Amino acid sequence: MADFSPVELLALFQRAQALFTDRVDAVDPDQWEDEALPGWTVADLVAHLVSEQLWAPPLLAGEPYTEGRVPDDTGDLLGDDPFTGWETAADGSLAAFAEDDALTRTVHLQRGPTPAGQYILEMTADLTVHAWDLARATGEDTELDGDLVTAALVLAEQLPDDGVPGFFGPPLEVPAGASPQTRLLARFGRKDD
Repeated sequence: MADFSPVELLALFQRAQALFTDRVDAVDPDQWEDEALPGWTVADLVAHLVSEQLWAPPLLAGEPYTEGRVPDDTGDLLGDDPFTGWETAADGSLAAFAEDDALTRTVHLQRGPTPAGQYILEMTADLTVHAWDLARATGEDTELDGDLVTAALVLAEQLPDDGVPGFFGPPLEVPAGASPQTRLLARFGRKDD
């Protein structure tokens, strides 16, 4: 992992949340059932990120990840107001990461023990890439924050050359001199339009 201080990691995470929040806020009521990714609607994509945000507080508190269970399993993660559902989950996640020693802890993810600093960088990258997915699905601005792209590339360059089965496919080829955003998206199997 690159040498990001805890303060830098927290600031990047907060910016990634804000980027995604802007994209959620821009979803028109008739767009929630539109396709965001193969097999996922816009609502599915936002619910996925809500679930990830809901997991941060218990993981940082030392609980192990349990597949198929959301920490406060209320069924419909988005409820009647998807924007409020997203914001509530994001606020709780940010508060958990902002605790004094949170980024020095170890979290127990599905793949095993992971430093919390690595975990927040992964969540930042996921928010950044999914902000692009959401903007693309809803016809909004797909330009990403350059600092977030740079941080996410640190993680993306650690990914296996064949992708991560069940999460995303192998990276796409990009021309020499491609922009950082194009390179980032390609590492996650996406083509920057």
